[in-house]
Amino acid sequence: MSEHGELPELTPPLDALRAHVLEHSVKRGEFTLKSGATSTWFLDTKQTACRPDGIILVADAMLEVIPEDATAIGGLTMGADPVAFGVAAIAATRGRQLRSFSVRKEAKGHGVTGRLAGALEPGDRVVITEDTTTRGTSLMEAVDIVREFGAEPVLVSLIVDRGGTCAAMCEAAGVAYAPLLTAPDLGFGFGT
Repeated sequence: MSEHGELPELTPPLDALRAHVLEHSVKRGEFTLKSGATSTWFLDTKQTACRPDGIILVADAMLEVIPEDATAIGGLTMGADPVAFGVAAIAATRGRQLRSFSVRKEAKGHGVTGRLAGALEPGDRVVITEDTTTRGTSLMEAVDIVREFGAEPVLVSLIVDRGGTCAAMCEAAGVAYAPLLTAPDLGFGFGT
């Protein structure tokens, strides 16, 4: 099934998402990652998050792990945007109300929201999201910005955890962590 043997068994929604990611988002070759490391595979999970069938699969899986009392979803732009906006829209068609937002990379010089754009409100119970993470730093940056705003991050969830370091960072930050897929789920090692 994969170049690294049999893939781990997953629930049907995660298995369907994995198949989409493997078909549309995994590229093979020689790549230099954002971290500077080199790899024989690259994830462009926007190829899943930005396709209608892909974002429905993401929402199917993510809505199974999002706490019932969550009120908003978002994260650092651009990685979070298609996931947050797509999951919020699909959730609304299923009776779940999640407002969405983006965290800008830097504050705007005008307006009142600083680094936040969208419908986040103080007191919200927030899902921090992203398409892919290797190190987890942008997810943790979003956690900090959301907390500074006066909302409470209750979960970090994303399409693929490539690096395997984010779980410990979330634990240290006191936020639950539930990636939909990990590098081993795709047949690769963490950080390879």
